Amino acid sequence: MTSISRRAMLAGSAAVAAFPAAARARREVPVESPAGRFAGIREQGIRRFLGIRYGRARRFEAPAAEPAAREVVDAAAFGPACPQRGDRYQPQDEDCLTLNIWSPEADARARRPVMVYFHGGAYSAGSVADPLNDGRHLAARGDVVVVTVNHRLNAFGYLYLARLDPRFPDSGNAGQLDLVLALRWIRDNIADFGGDPGRVMVFGQSGGGAKIATLMGMPAAAGLFHRAATMSGQQVTASGPLNATARTSAYMAALGARSADELLAMPTPALVEGLSATDPILGGGVYFGPVLDMKWLARHPFWPDAPPQSNPIPMMLGNTRDETRGFFGPDHPRIVGLDWSNLAERMAPELRVDAHPEWVVAEYRKLFPGFSAEEVFFAATTAGRSWRGQVEEADARARAGAPTWVYQLDFPSPIEPWRGAPHTLDIPLVFGTLDAAGSIAGTGADSRRLSAAMMDAFIALARNGDPNHADLPDWPVHRVPERQTMVFDRRLRVENDPRRVQRELFARVPYVQPGT
Repeated sequence: MTSISRRAMLAGSAAVAAFPAAARARREVPVESPAGRFAGIREQGIRRFLGIRYGRARRFEAPAAEPAAREVVDAAAFGPACPQRGDRYQPQDEDCLTLNIWSPEADARARRPVMVYFHGGAYSAGSVADPLNDGRHLAARGDVVVVTVNHRLNAFGYLYLARLDPRFPDSGNAGQLDLVLALRWIRDNIADFGGDPGRVMVFGQSGGGAKIATLMGMPAAAGLFHRAATMSGQQVTASGPLNATARTSAYMAALGARSADELLAMPTPALVEGLSATDPILGGGVYFGPVLDMKWLARHPFWPDAPPQSNPIPMMLGNTRDETRGFFGPDHPRIVGLDWSNLAERMAPELRVDAHPEWVVAEYRKLFPGFSAEEVFFAATTAGRSWRGQVEEADARARAGAPTWVYQLDFPSPIEPWRGAPHTLDIPLVFGTLDAAGSIAGTGADSRRLSAAMMDAFIALARNGDPNHADLPDWPVHRVPERQTMVFDRRLRVENDPRRVQRELFARVPYVQPGT
């Protein structure tokens, strides 16, 4: 059990130092690759290429590869986000298949590890233009090439039409096929940007991790990446084709569309408006995600076992201790006025498993007599809803003897301490973007030390296929029943089976992935 070293602290401080403004950025000679010539910018020793198009998207169809560019491409600005509800990310466009690259030097001889990030937002929202996902600190700290990817989301990427109209056999997994195409582009071009196409690591948070878990069971993705890391993102089972068709029907009904042709004729804003349709299985907004279509996805990602095609791939899985505190603020209707009299009723729909809510409350009160009703709400919903999928995936890989490491982030946010260690807290810690807009990780000494340790673990996995490094205590591979877990906190430590009693409590109930 080891404290984070002074060397890591100082390095972490350097990693999060603010980059001066664009006044110090300069254009350089374009990089030439099979996809064309790309003119990027050098800033603080890192070459940056933004908005590189890797494919073209036609509505409800598999993506088409982008032809090689004949003219020099100005890679100075992010591409558009996929259309989605809200205006946080602008501009938005259905034809959103672009990627971004940060590299210490575009030298084909360098063969640096490549770290490819898929953003969160479930399968419905998000963009890698978020400043938390800026790859420059990782590239500089680890001497690695960082790539971030935009792709199709929600109805544009996952509306399953195949059983209603056979002209669209790829529609339910189009967003996943975008990611496959991006990985193929990386395989064919990244060497000219200084990367090693034989040492590609995919990593992603929340929905990004779920997309990775799904790719691990897709034959089309086999061989395109060689390490994987998921951060609060799991996909044990995919949406079944019957449920996916029911969701498509509900979506179409909300739009007043009777056929795929009518959907094709509708303007983009109308399809976005239809996302407010009620999900016929879960209630709430209609769910979109990967579909067991028996063409691109012919098995569930992590059921009944870990996907054999990906068992040789070293994988790291992590979750935060207080995941659901990222979903419910203190003024949320579920939290305002919460007490023992209404806890079971309010908690039941948020558990996302069919467990007896009054029994769950009674068990927690016995196990944790000092907990308040609010603390039980967040502990139980995190264990039942958010963490359970990681347990299923890690144990499945352990049974298969696959190289797997598990972490738990316990570090409480210094900015919003009420939230503890919530969903998304690990993004700025892993990217070193502690001072970016939206970060609640803080910029104090503890935050910098922890960020250094987490960045180095991800970098080590990318480089060596093992997250261990000099500033961590020995981190064993995940085995059952020990379930060795690296706890990232002010004090780094390895614990066997942390939160065991909560894991065992929910293990009495079969797990079904939300959305399945």
